[in-house]
Amino acid sequence: MTTAPTTSTDFGGSVRSATTARFTGPGGPFALTDTTVRGIPWRVFERGPHTLRELFEHSIGWGDRVFTVFEEEHLTYAEHGRLVAGLAKLLHDDYGLRQGDRLAVTMRNFPEWMPLFYAAQVSGIVFVPLNAWWTAPELRYALSDSEAKLVVADAERTALLAPHLAELPPLIEVRGGEPGAGIRSWADVLASIDRDAPLPDVEIAPDDDATILYTSGTTGKPKGAIGTHRNHCTNILNTLLGATVGLTIANGGVPPEPDPDAPQAGALCTFPLFHIAGITSLTYTPLTGGKLVTQYKWNREEARELVRREALTGVSGVPTVMRQLVEDAIADPEGFGTLAAISMGGAPIPPDLIGSIDDTWSSVVAPANGYGLTETTSAVVSNSGQDYVTHPDSVGRCAPGADVRVVDPATGEDAEPGGVGELWFRGPNVVRGYWNNPEGTAAAFTDGWFHTGDLGLTRDGWVYVVDRMKDVVIRGGENIYCAEVEGALFEHPAVADVAIVGIPHERLGEQAVAVVNLHEGTDGEVTAADLQQHVRERLAEFKVPEHVVFRSEPLPRTPSGKVLKRELRTAVAGEVSR
Repeated sequence: MTTAPTTSTDFGGSVRSATTARFTGPGGPFALTDTTVRGIPWRVFERGPHTLRELFEHSIGWGDRVFTVFEEEHLTYAEHGRLVAGLAKLLHDDYGLRQGDRLAVTMRNFPEWMPLFYAAQVSGIVFVPLNAWWTAPELRYALSDSEAKLVVADAERTALLAPHLAELPPLIEVRGGEPGAGIRSWADVLASIDRDAPLPDVEIAPDDDATILYTSGTTGKPKGAIGTHRNHCTNILNTLLGATVGLTIANGGVPPEPDPDAPQAGALCTFPLFHIAGITSLTYTPLTGGKLVTQYKWNREEARELVRREALTGVSGVPTVMRQLVEDAIADPEGFGTLAAISMGGAPIPPDLIGSIDDTWSSVVAPANGYGLTETTSAVVSNSGQDYVTHPDSVGRCAPGADVRVVDPATGEDAEPGGVGELWFRGPNVVRGYWNNPEGTAAAFTDGWFHTGDLGLTRDGWVYVVDRMKDVVIRGGENIYCAEVEGALFEHPAVADVAIVGIPHERLGEQAVAVVNLHEGTDGEVTAADLQQHVRERLAEFKVPEHVVFRSEPLPRTPSGKVLKRELRTAVAGEVSR
């Protein structure tokens, strides 16, 4: 059976939905128009920016407003603009990067991220952010796969890459000491750039490639999701629309007038900048003239001080971090008095956390949650404000321009209305495919529809996620694809069989547990710590199982040989919790 997809025009009856419909209708400030891209029908925003270069040019107008904050360092939009222009010229002149070439960056949330990102975008260079938790082999794979012509890394990542310089592109080190042979320091880069240089003379179209973000798959190597300028601009305009609708509702239905004398908005981004949620922060902030605050790593004491010192109006992060923030706000409500929004994503949001936010700030701070993936350029569905308080079990409604289908995995046909199936999405925020991977693209995309691997349903325009088809554990916002960790464990000579399962964890959301059968005769010779170290040497630290459970009996399997992970998960959860 085939039914019509639920679209972003299925707004329902809430005040927020009605306001969204008014703003996106003909003549509205966020009006949508029909277009076709690569043969796929889309509804796109009439207003700009339409490219990330346009976004950068818009940001220069914020002048002496602070753009980035890191510890005691503050950088203005004007300073950032000159830095970007100089870096763009350096990328062209010193490294020969041209439109369509790839620039890779791997580092903590240092402020150097921002000028590097925008120097690439104004030049038509494709920006490739690499996971800072990856091991050297993982980093080397992505650099080779993306054919990056330059890599910029902090000192920790440089130490991983330095032994392999002969097989890598040129390397620039950020926030390090005296660089080793063959490595250029960031200080040398800054000393050599021309901050009065004009922007590169290139034409950039909305559907040109802008980023490649690597996302691990259930099998095989990580896949590089290719994000276009339109993907990213659609994402931030969706975000701006959501904020404008919320303010309009709070203002009695009247759109707020900009107040040039209002204090500058600012947000602490605790998402890693190499994640799509982090990319959202560094693109949305210059759209609105806010300031973007980052930390070397999450530190709740420093976060409290930053909220107070910088009078921050927003914080974004995974539920684990946001729960700590709520706890601190309960203990010190005055210290968080400037907050107006808390945004969460990267992991399932416990409904009780929404109630805690609403209770703590007496409905003044608006909780928000976005459902999306790297392939949907962040949130393709969102739930916020009073809608979230009244529907905390739903991930929300489709973003404007986006459509959702609920597909029966067994038949490939749309599920019955209200039935459960795989969630598919289509729209201008869905990436065009995977870099250098036509097989992966064909498996995950059908006529522009992206197959999420999540099971869900729609009801009265609301989208609900009920389970995952993909074999993945979401630990503190990081995806651990079980097949990858199982593959690493199978490389150990003592491992005869293994399965990775996720069990609930109060702080992290989920934790990974390895259930292992050892080869006969090795029992007692190999410990859990041995196997954890074996994984640690091959994969990023967050992928190392928190627990290893040994089994003498065979792992339970279906007649076709697939491990019955649901059965294992129930048994293991009881053992680990004891």
